[in-house]
Amino acid sequence: IWATNFHAMKPLVDWGNEEQKKRLLPKLAEGALASLVITEPSAGSDATGMKTSFTPDGDSIIVNGSKTFITNGAHADLLLVFGKWSEIADSKLSISVLIMEKGTSGLKVVREEDKMGLRASSTATLAFDNCRVPRANLLCNPGDGLKILLASLNKSRPSVAAHALGIARGAFEDAVNYINERKQSGRKIAEFQGIQFMLADMAGELVLTESWLWQVARMVDEGATDFGVESSVLKMRASDVAMRITTDAVQLHGGYGYIKDFRAERLMRDAKITQIWEGTNQIHRQLIGRSFLRR
Repeated sequence: IWATNFHAMKPLVDWGNEEQKKRLLPKLAEGALASLVITEPSAGSDATGMKTSFTPDGDSIIVNGSKTFITNGAHADLLLVFGKWSEIADSKLSISVLIMEKGTSGLKVVREEDKMGLRASSTATLAFDNCRVPRANLLCNPGDGLKILLASLNKSRPSVAAHALGIARGAFEDAVNYINERKQSGRKIAEFQGIQFMLADMAGELVLTESWLWQVARMVDEGATDFGVESSVLKMRASDVAMRITTDAVQLHGGYGYIKDFRAERLMRDAKITQIWEGTNQIHRQLIGRSFLRR
């Protein structure tokens, strides 16, 4: 919830004009919930395939379309919505972004999803039926949405990596605690060499990936603007590590890892989404591999 609030409104901080900041940012300080609204049924990892339309109408923008898998979407007070400007023909150059406020006529919550994991976080499908938004809520100019989108994703992907590594560390610590208490054949499970090899692999992957997280975070803190490949490497690696470590943690718990009395099964379910959102890991592998092509 915190990460979504941050990533939904960071573009307002980075790209908004002074009037927009003074009018909208205090709402967050007062406790408003925000939502990042990008994904559509036909536009997931390839966000440029979105079909939601922004049509100018005097001092207003008319929004039509639908979005899916929107975190906080059903409860957000401020929604950062990406769509395509109707008067710009080019599919990518038409992408624009605006802030829609809760209660806008025509904004409908179609449903909240019943998910495998992350069940404490609301995920919604939204519909926009002739939503009229003040043109004053448009960030930058029509067609500036793609650069804002890419800048936003470059910073949200390290956040997903941190999320994944938090899940992985929690699962690792749970597993270590369990196998130091549980005994088989008169010995602690942690005393078996095969188990120790598993722990060594888990610990090695965890600490190395965490070190890369801090490296990318340092780049962000120092104001770097070109770290897309580094973010992709981090997001891909951290989420894969989270899935492997949580799976091994369930295994180390034995039958107890498969029931809800222990946290391991939930952490395994929660880890899966980190391989999917903010671009699937297959997309990130493609982005990373493509970066080595000589132009």
